[in-house]
Amino acid sequence: MDIGANKNAPLPKMNSNAFNRNFIYFLFAVPAIAYVVGLSFYPAANIIYDSFIVKGSFSLSNFTRLPGENLYPSLINTLVVSLGALLIQLLFALAVAMIMIKPFKGNRFFSTIVIIPFGISTVVSAWVFSEIFSAVGGYANSFLQIFGFTFNWHSSLTSELGIVMFSDFWKNTPLIALILFGGLSSVSPSLYEAAAVDGAGPLKRFRHITLPAIAPLMGIALLIRGVSEFNIFALPLVLVGYYPSFMNTLIYFNYQSVLNVGFAYSASVILLIIIMIYAGIVLALGGGPKYAK
Repeated sequence: MDIGANKNAPLPKMNSNAFNRNFIYFLFAVPAIAYVVGLSFYPAANIIYDSFIVKGSFSLSNFTRLPGENLYPSLINTLVVSLGALLIQLLFALAVAMIMIKPFKGNRFFSTIVIIPFGISTVVSAWVFSEIFSAVGGYANSFLQIFGFTFNWHSSLTSELGIVMFSDFWKNTPLIALILFGGLSSVSPSLYEAAAVDGAGPLKRFRHITLPAIAPLMGIALLIRGVSEFNIFALPLVLVGYYPSFMNTLIYFNYQSVLNVGFAYSASVILLIIIMIYAGIVLALGGGPKYAK
């Protein structure tokens, strides 16, 4: 066979049926494309443009003056709560998913209980936790009184960030647990049985079978939840108000003032850049789809 001749052979042309079929598929995708462009790309591009416009001319003053509007504390608080909540959610979700995958009496009831927090409105759950961690009284202090002491949960920055982190962990862990449960369900029990016969202990089975199986879904979960974490708004606003501030509460606070709308736009751009960097890191580490080379 002459391989060199095949290299110069013309590529097969797409027939009319294949073109029509692909065009029909494209038409089905048009509403989704229009939705993304009209409600995501265009507003984002418009905000980026407006962040550089001051009194009708191009300027960087919104960005240069933003540090004086409590930018750095808001940025640090957002990163601490987002990354901390993500880590806690991932660990607990993995434990919950591994329990859900086990066949035991009451498994369906346990799975239902696990999902309930995710179905509760964010504002409602934030209000519930504000009652639990109330500075005066509160259900948490009522429990601690059994042991002879109480605690002011709003007495320090650390405790207030802890309240927001714990509330966010309770609300959103079920989503990651369900994603990881799907990954665990795809692992054949025969793999664990064969590994056990070969002498592999629980840790080795977890490292060499479980983790590789759920790694892609873990990346997807971190991507979905990470973007939501950096956009956290309702929980801190209800629980702690505008202090300690987060990026979205800072944006909302400035957006309410006509004179500070430019600061809100510039802070939004900074938050968008952070989210894009985070998404790029997750995708680079394995959160994106894999294609055969």
